[in-house]
Amino acid sequence: MRRAYPFSAIVRQDEMKRALLIAAVDQGIGGVMVFGDRGTGKSTAVRALAALLPPIKATTDCPYHCDPKADAGRCPIHTGTADDAPAETEMISTPVVDLPLGATEDRLVGALDLERALTRGEKRFEPGLLARAHRGFLYIDEVNLLEDHLVDLLLDVAASGENVVEREGLSVRHPAKFVLIGSGNPEEGELRPQLLDRFGLSVDVKTPTDLADRIMVVKRRDAFDRDPQGFTEQWAEADAALGAQIEQARASLVDIEVPDQVLESGSRLCMAIGSDGLRGELTLLRTARAVAALNGASAVTERDLREVAPMALRHRLRRNPLDEAGSTVRIERAMTELFGA
Repeated sequence: MRRAYPFSAIVRQDEMKRALLIAAVDQGIGGVMVFGDRGTGKSTAVRALAALLPPIKATTDCPYHCDPKADAGRCPIHTGTADDAPAETEMISTPVVDLPLGATEDRLVGALDLERALTRGEKRFEPGLLARAHRGFLYIDEVNLLEDHLVDLLLDVAASGENVVEREGLSVRHPAKFVLIGSGNPEEGELRPQLLDRFGLSVDVKTPTDLADRIMVVKRRDAFDRDPQGFTEQWAEADAALGAQIEQARASLVDIEVPDQVLESGSRLCMAIGSDGLRGELTLLRTARAVAALNGASAVTERDLREVAPMALRHRLRRNPLDEAGSTVRIERAMTELFGA
């Protein structure tokens, strides 16, 4: 089994790492879109996140690894009805599934098990990547190059939390709730606005310009490639601390208070920058609450709000032909005007 590069060993790219930790704490935020140059650690960070995620309880031998409580009655295999014997459970790793760029529709949503159909004459559904990603993360590299019909499928499933497959005489409905993580290079094509809006957070990563940072990236990557096990063990304690921080933040999330003053500040900011709809304000609220939980605080502060505002709002701004400033600059300028330096 190939080892993932340790999350804690990633040099800089602080906003990207922070956004991924936030998405791990509150999966209702809507995922993360990472834009940036090639070779800046986007895929490395997502795959490294998997090692930090706490295990989840799932129904034994269920291809959808359903939650015995939350998914009762929705799983095509284990119905979870009152008349059935209690399903056996097991602890499994949180799924982190890659969607290859050339994946077909059948690979994504599932299809008829051809081998069983030909050898036994039975119609049986073979779950796809959406089933595997349930209760976990679905990672799409070069998401801006994804074919339109697959984007439409992802939009439908992301909105409903269910995958419905009706083909070849099959009719299957199964839960498919996941955190969508995407990465891409803006120079290779724009992302459809409908899909971009589904991402809760958006971050930009750039090639390091500091000489010391570049040297550190090369040294650590070379050390990992030469001795993956030894390098991973060096960072095991730091990664374990991050994993514990995620667990603690999840447990305390429901108790985090959001003062009315902070809510007002968030709404004023969204109005000032002209963000579309109210999804930006909801995402801003949830993201700030997740940050407060990660920091071990009991309430959200305006400082939390200011920290997460660019990643929660930069992809929700309308283009202003009279203002050539980038979206991040416009948000920071609005925060300075509203809240001071």
